[in-house]
Amino acid sequence: MGVMTGAIGNPGMAPHVRAPLVDRIAGAPISWGVCEVPDWGYQLGMDPVLSQMSEIGLTATEFGPEGFLPETPTDRVQVLSAAGLRAVGQFVPLVLHDPELDPLAEAEAALAGLAAARASVLVIAAATGADGYDEHPGLTDAQWSTLLLNLDRIADTASAHGLIATLHPHVGTVVETGEETERVLAGSRMALCLDTGHLLIGGTDPVALARTHPERIQHVHLKDVRANLAREVQEGRRTYTEAVAAGMYVPLGTGDIDIAALVESLESSGYAGWYVLEQDTVLGGSPSETGADPAADVRASIEFIRNLPNRPGGSVRDASPTVQLGEFGTHRGMGVEGDG
Repeated sequence: MGVMTGAIGNPGMAPHVRAPLVDRIAGAPISWGVCEVPDWGYQLGMDPVLSQMSEIGLTATEFGPEGFLPETPTDRVQVLSAAGLRAVGQFVPLVLHDPELDPLAEAEAALAGLAAARASVLVIAAATGADGYDEHPGLTDAQWSTLLLNLDRIADTASAHGLIATLHPHVGTVVETGEETERVLAGSRMALCLDTGHLLIGGTDPVALARTHPERIQHVHLKDVRANLAREVQEGRRTYTEAVAAGMYVPLGTGDIDIAALVESLESSGYAGWYVLEQDTVLGGSPSETGADPAADVRASIEFIRNLPNRPGGSVRDASPTVQLGEFGTHRGMGVEGDG
């Protein structure tokens, strides 16, 4: 699958004209602590989250977990439009490796909803089939064959809808590690959602992946990470949820991933997709009581992106990744985690 060159960030632009980087920044409710996982902290409602997204200058967002936005595509578009936002895409975990289960119907339903809401990207995770994201089972070769076939079926179905399907290597799924991600790249036509945080915990250098496989990256979730906490998750000394609550994710440019190098590399390669700001957060209570201000962190990340060079073929920093992934293992003890 080649690099997407359509202007998805600005649908009014002519085909094959890439929208400016600043017009391709989107939000995600998880940055406000909104998550479907039970006991994932205090849950803000739709109205304050969408209002704050608009106030800090976001113009687009992913849907968030089921139940956050209204159920029907028409109602979703209405509430997003009222807040000055448009829909970007949806995260959908699917069991892809079980020959007794056909994921295509669920994928088609999600794609239909995305098309109706004028969104562009289906983000799927290769679910294990168990509740939550606390296990990382290996697959047999036969299960891998089934998974890869289903990825191609979903990619083709999305294309028929005029949409993009991406696979999100994700903590606690059957595609988590660098080796598993490479197997997907080698064995299927499915594009990738590059999530800097999940890749790091899975043992993949996200900057290196952006440089070596730019043509396969069609969607991006940007997270900056405190490497010491990510390492504790890798080593099983904290669950994912505990690490998030402890502040594993920080505003872009203040953590240990070279976000500037990643973005500059993708832009130089012709990437035309969204950059979704996902700073997974666990709120300990109502912000009015705790003083937490998730919007301030998202605002800081927006400013970081806006201050990056925004020109085709711009210089890419020739620097080794700040995080040395060789220090990370490939196994970890995981707590559950949610959308994105």
